[in-house]
Amino acid sequence: MDDAPKLAGVDGPIHEGGYRVIAPSWPGLEVGVEALQKDPTPLENLRVKQIVDHYERIIRALPTPPILMGHSYGGAFVQMLLDRGVGAAGVAIHSAPVKGVYTLPFTTIKSTASTLLNPANVNRPAPMTPAQFHYAFTNTLTQEESDEVYRTQYVPGSGRALFQGALANLTPHSEVTVNLKNDERAPLLFLSGDSDIILPAKIQRENVKRYAKSKAVTEYVELKGRSHYTVAQPGWEAVADLALNWAKEHATVRN
Repeated sequence: MDDAPKLAGVDGPIHEGGYRVIAPSWPGLEVGVEALQKDPTPLENLRVKQIVDHYERIIRALPTPPILMGHSYGGAFVQMLLDRGVGAAGVAIHSAPVKGVYTLPFTTIKSTASTLLNPANVNRPAPMTPAQFHYAFTNTLTQEESDEVYRTQYVPGSGRALFQGALANLTPHSEVTVNLKNDERAPLLFLSGDSDIILPAKIQRENVKRYAKSKAVTEYVELKGRSHYTVAQPGWEAVADLALNWAKEHATVRN
């Protein structure tokens, strides 16, 4: 697919299956990991709606509806984007919950307590220490392996967005809201792992159940030994193939 469209700021490599892969950053974070590690201020006051609106604009500029894939909070964004009517299929990988999902495991509370117990964090980037990162994200790696990931890939979270997600069920008109009864949205697959600490499989299973009254396709796959770091954890290639093959089989193109 050498004639795949080129879009300013979102060009990506051609997958061996013929798909152009684009992975635009959250708005304002285009500077990259190293710059954000030195100066994380672009994360201050970054809201969920601002992020999802950013992705919707990119998607609607594409010539055909794409397959959407998102990890963690990105999984919630995939749900929200499909609900808005964009995308041919979606894969939510170890997804953060949307409003209406009430399961709150102890490990989730422990993983996020350092941010959420301090209200001042709502207006600033929310950092994790290497030990906290190892517990919440890379628990299937050794501490040494995790520290290398932390050094090369880690950036703080957006305190504002994290608080919006954590308080969604207590917030009227929350920005983390999806119409769980939407019959018209594109097919959606949830992928989860039984070794995820911060967003355990039980959260994903409840999220799936909340779609029970929708006629749209919603499926769930739980993988053994996969932590929250699943997208880069050893064996990630099989996870990626599973996600793409499912999406290719179920994708619907609508005008």
